[in-house]
Amino acid sequence: MKKVGSHYQGNSSCTFTVWAPEKEQMMLELVHPKEEILPMTKSRSGYFELTLSEIEPGTRYFFRPENKHHYPDPASQFQPEGVHGPSEVINHRTYQWQDQTWKGVPFPEVILYELHVGTFTPEGTFEAIIPRLKELKAFGVNAIEIMPIAQFPGGRNWGYDGVFLYAVQNTYGGPEGFKKLVDACHAEGIAVYLDVVYNHVGPEGNYLEEFGPYHTDKYCTPWGGAMNLDGAWSDAVKEFFILNALYWIEEFHVDGLRFDAIHTIFDQSAVNFWQLLHEKVHELELRLGRLVVLIAESDLNDPKVLKSVDTGGWGFTAQWFDDFHHSLYSIIDEKEGLKRYPDFGRMDQLAKAYTDGFVHSGEFNKVRKRRFGASSVSLPGHQFIAFIDNHDQAGNRLLGERLSMLLSADRLKVAAAAMMLSPSVPMLFMGEEYAAQTPFLYFISHSKPELIEMVQKGRKEDFKSFNEGKEEAPPDPQDEKTFQDSVLDWDQRKEGKHQQMLEWYQALIQLRKTQPILQNFSRSSTQVQTIDESGFVLIRQNSSGTHYLSAFFNLSDQQVEAKVPHRCEQWDLLVHSYETRFSESTHEKTFPENVYANTSIQLLPWSVAVYMGESLETN
Repeated sequence: MKKVGSHYQGNSSCTFTVWAPEKEQMMLELVHPKEEILPMTKSRSGYFELTLSEIEPGTRYFFRPENKHHYPDPASQFQPEGVHGPSEVINHRTYQWQDQTWKGVPFPEVILYELHVGTFTPEGTFEAIIPRLKELKAFGVNAIEIMPIAQFPGGRNWGYDGVFLYAVQNTYGGPEGFKKLVDACHAEGIAVYLDVVYNHVGPEGNYLEEFGPYHTDKYCTPWGGAMNLDGAWSDAVKEFFILNALYWIEEFHVDGLRFDAIHTIFDQSAVNFWQLLHEKVHELELRLGRLVVLIAESDLNDPKVLKSVDTGGWGFTAQWFDDFHHSLYSIIDEKEGLKRYPDFGRMDQLAKAYTDGFVHSGEFNKVRKRRFGASSVSLPGHQFIAFIDNHDQAGNRLLGERLSMLLSADRLKVAAAAMMLSPSVPMLFMGEEYAAQTPFLYFISHSKPELIEMVQKGRKEDFKSFNEGKEEAPPDPQDEKTFQDSVLDWDQRKEGKHQQMLEWYQALIQLRKTQPILQNFSRSSTQVQTIDESGFVLIRQNSSGTHYLSAFFNLSDQQVEAKVPHRCEQWDLLVHSYETRFSESTHEKTFPENVYANTSIQLLPWSVAVYMGESLETN
């Protein structure tokens, strides 16, 4: 595969490469520290190339297709002046990495934490995250998933409007700042997964079509035409994205990548894009001698996403588990849950998410008006990432409300336990651990008035259709206040109910890390007993079947009775959500220290109690 962009080779030598198969002429325009325009040589495969001496890191340049208007490098590694400015030559060899012994975190052991760099701290930079890593580690996080950092317009964006996929956002701290963060994470035992966007490129500063056919009208996506992965000249487009994935892993030492909305990436080639990417990543993984994780966001409910390439799958390590979120949320938030997810809302569906994975596995789907999905019961639980909130769930509400702004503390604790005790890898959204009360709104900082107006109008229409025609308008995405309102308030985590929630999460994570039962992801080792539509009992066992864990969940406003499972004669209480360190409740009756097989236990409203026992067969 042909590397594109500027590649500094040391000794003041740099090679510039750009793909433009349908152009007859390409010029390299140097603009700093010296100004010069030089012709490039074209190869048969459509690449223009030029190697120069006396070029130092920090040199800024443009490319000029057909020697007309100049544009930044499509594979720019740094855009110090933003998306319309010149690209800059970077020397990746100067950073002194300190993580030589780092091998990664085994994925089944991961406690994942999604964060947005710009709003995680008041400073909104990579380096400002570093002092917070010890706090994340202390409450149990061992992996972070960073929302996209490819260069986007301005300084305020979720990251999904990135236009230079190799360039680290300048306002976050650029390449050097990101390397420092990754290095610091590894020093704390925290893996780093980076969210990348290969299904579209943002609207402002997108100059790809000035160079070649990166897009196609053959397929349609929510953002317009799709990326050209199986049409004319598509080999080079595939290589552009695959090399980008390898670039983040090799040059920035990231431990894995999360791929946005893979269901909007289309390739009907005999060997499709995902299979080829997996092959190249695996080769790099072997060469580097460390674990690399590939995470999908997929709306397909198709097990082939997670199956190995050898068996005809796409080879992803894991995928976001939307069905778990939808099943749980539609029950715990009666007001909005079914409105958002009308195909969910039953307790047996939540039970299926635990035992089988995909809830919709071939049944008729009312929203899609067709049968949808296939069974994932053969796939282990650690290939599914369970969450109760994320950037999409909060950011696509009218006022950016997090789950912690919509539900009571008791319901939040039940939701947290439902996730943390599941046979899936859990993921928290930043601030969730202390029930943050700051919203996470949608924000942008475009420079073109017509684009700003288009986004503003689009958001209003989206919410109008969702809110049954009501004219409520979301906060202006372009207004800096919308962004500032979304910045986390770290002082909250030390206060009252926020500290109680933090301690609840710590207890759940500690339980997950210390109980072998919760490290068994086999589907056959997980059972669920529903309590009508009021709650359920989650039963998990260790791999040898000698010990069991039962979590009794009441998802209702009334006290309910649950039958104690027969698998153990005596069950001993581990933790419950009404403990005084986690709750402000003064309820006189809580949960007994021991319960016994085939008896009953009374469950308090919106509560969870976790018990463990030894199998009758081992006594």
